[in-house]
Amino acid sequence: MTTGRIDTHHHIVPPVWADALRASGYFGGQATPAWSPATALELLDELGIATAVVSVGRPGVHLGGGAADARKLARQVNEFSAGLVRDHPGRFGFFASVPLPDVDGSLAEVDYALDKLGADGVILLANVDGVYLGDPAFDPLMTELDRRAAVVFVHPTAPPGPLVPGVPPFVADFLLDTTRAALNLVRHGVVARFPRMRMILSHAGGFVPYAAHRMASLTEGAAGHVVTRENFLRDLRTFYFDTALSANADTLPSLLAFAGPDRVLYGSDWPYARGDNSQYFTAQLDAYPLSEMQRAAVNRDNALALLPRVSEVVTASISQ
Repeated sequence: MTTGRIDTHHHIVPPVWADALRASGYFGGQATPAWSPATALELLDELGIATAVVSVGRPGVHLGGGAADARKLARQVNEFSAGLVRDHPGRFGFFASVPLPDVDGSLAEVDYALDKLGADGVILLANVDGVYLGDPAFDPLMTELDRRAAVVFVHPTAPPGPLVPGVPPFVADFLLDTTRAALNLVRHGVVARFPRMRMILSHAGGFVPYAAHRMASLTEGAAGHVVTRENFLRDLRTFYFDTALSANADTLPSLLAFAGPDRVLYGSDWPYARGDNSQYFTAQLDAYPLSEMQRAAVNRDNALALLPRVSEVVTASISQ
C-alpha cells in the first residue's frame, strides 16, 4: 500500500444508488459517472493516495419519494460503503449518508452508521429542498453530531432557483451553495453552539475564504444569535476546507491565508472531476510552494488528526 495522501473528498457510485438515480430521472448536468472499486484503486495509486474517505454525493438519497424510500436507500448505500472498507483494508473509509429532511430517520441512521458500520463521519448536503444547513429544523441532528464529536462533510448540490441556461450547477453554483451553508451555520449560531462537531467544506469552502470579511461585516444573526465581525470570522475559521477542484496558484493563497494549512485537507473529487481534472488540481497542489511540514499537513497529517479510525488503520499498515 502507498503511504501518501488521505483523500477526504472522494465519491462512489454504489449500483443500488445508480439504479435509484435512473429510476428518479435525476440529471445534474452530467451523466452519473462509471465507477468500480478497481477503477477507484487505480486512481488512488496514480495520485499517491493511501486512503480515500468515500461518500455518495449529490443529490443524496432523498430522490423525490417518501421518507421510507430515503431511509432504505441511505441504509443500502452505507452498508455498501462499509463493505468496501472491509474488502479493501486501509484503502477506504466512508462518510455515511442520511435521509434529510427526515430528521428522525437521519438520527437513526447516524446511530447505525457510526456505531454498527464504523463510519468515519457523515455527509450532509448544503441544502435540502432549499432549506440550508443551520436552519433550526436540523438542530436535533446537529445536537447528536456534536455529542458524538462527529466529522461532517458538507457537500454542495444545486441551489434553489433557476440555473443559468447552458451552465451546469457544478461549474459555479456549487460554490455559492457551500458558501450559503457556511454563512447560515454561523448566523444561526450552530458553529458556536456545537463546537465539538467538526465540519469540512467542499471545494475550498466555495467563496468563504475570499469573501469572509464581507460576509462578517454585513450579516446579521438569526434566531436570537448575536454576531459580530470578530466572532463571525472566528466561527468561519473553525471549518476545514478541502482542495477538490480548487488547488491552484490563484486560489491557494487566499485559502491558506484565511484557513491556515492546519485546516486544509486534500480532495480529488473523483470520479465527478471528469477527464484529467483530479490529476490537474493534484499537480497544481504539488507544484505550489509549501514547506515540507505544510505539504504533509495538507496531504495527510490534518486528515489523520481529524479521522481517528483512518489514522489507526494507516499507522497499523505502515508498521507491518
